[in-house]
Amino acid sequence: MTTSKPDVSIVIGAYEAMPYLIRCLESVEAQTLPAGRMEIIAVDDGSTDGTGEYLEEFAARTAVPMRVVRQENSGGPSGPRNVGLGLARGRYVFFLDADDYFGEEALERMVSMGDRAGTDVVLGKVVGVNRGAAKSMWKETVERADLYSSNIKFTLSAQKLFRRELLVRLGMTFDEGLKTGEDALFTMEAYLRGSGVSVVADYTCYYLVGRDDGKHVTKSGSYLLRFDSARALMGLIAAHVPPGPRRDALMVRPFVITLLPQFGPALLRQSEAVREKKMQLAAPLLDAYWSAGLARRLKVHERLRLACVSKGRLDLLLDVLQFMRDKEEPKAVRKGARGRLYLAYPHFGEGTVLLDAAYEVTVTERIGGRRIDVPERQSTAAFLRRLARKVRRTARAVLHVPRRAHKV
Repeated sequence: MTTSKPDVSIVIGAYEAMPYLIRCLESVEAQTLPAGRMEIIAVDDGSTDGTGEYLEEFAARTAVPMRVVRQENSGGPSGPRNVGLGLARGRYVFFLDADDYFGEEALERMVSMGDRAGTDVVLGKVVGVNRGAAKSMWKETVERADLYSSNIKFTLSAQKLFRRELLVRLGMTFDEGLKTGEDALFTMEAYLRGSGVSVVADYTCYYLVGRDDGKHVTKSGSYLLRFDSARALMGLIAAHVPPGPRRDALMVRPFVITLLPQFGPALLRQSEAVREKKMQLAAPLLDAYWSAGLARRLKVHERLRLACVSKGRLDLLLDVLQFMRDKEEPKAVRKGARGRLYLAYPHFGEGTVLLDAAYEVTVTERIGGRRIDVPERQSTAAFLRRLARKVRRTARAVLHVPRRAHKV
């Protein structure tokens, strides 16, 4: 390792990473950022497939300053990342998964963006290889993205450029007690407590690789771990953002991405004991953080399922899930003086604990290939004029009063 301070410390936690590790390391070596401005800190987390040996071999021949740590298996990605973070010396830190790889200009572009914008987190465009990847946050390059109105809250993986001074000052590390969602907690804290987030969207910086053997940490573990993850992320958001529209905007992420999948059609195949346990685990989260403002940010089927959970009505939830599994399409219904639009999922208008508001279209929906937009909201004055005309028409019909004849 050199004594000069590098621009970027690339932390690689590796476990059973062969042969993907080969391309991963080659992509670091191929960076347009000069080798002397980087360092690699690779932590072999008890691999048995030659990962540790390959790391040491690569370190012996690469021009990029590199340190290899070999340790007993820690049981998750947090431990190796924390070890690497503790050894990092760069102005920035990037957590690179051993399965994935960089675009050649990735670090040069991200460092340039962070230096220019003065932000503490830089997101580089991610694309999937043999797997899906989020797309909505890569529409444009932005020096300072708004956390509350943009879609950056939907990319909370650790594969980002973090200013190390922020991490050191706040004493930030990955929560080794969480077995899934630890990267979301870490990244959201950096978003909330840092001095801004930048987005590099005009160049593919990161290739997210789907392993042929299917060994992805995020796919493993019981449903209990997902509730742990949701609880931790909701608690973090609540600790830093007071109740109101901004909190509601952020809470969409843990409610929809982490909690809601536990109440999808797969619940129909699960045992009664698992269903009841999930309802019990979700109840305190909904009691603490579910709000009308958050509900209106969701699609009808999302809101409706969570509303069933919040009311403790597993029976109604199962009816909705059966409707979804059968690929039924809800009828669009206009109702009320203001012409609000509703989707008639099961139990709509029946006067159950599910109010009509749970069925109202408040964001753009797609049903069976049809796009359903939110009706334009009428001003109060327009509504009163429309209501007055309706009252006059009704009065004429009741009293049989003819319209005033036109003069000729």
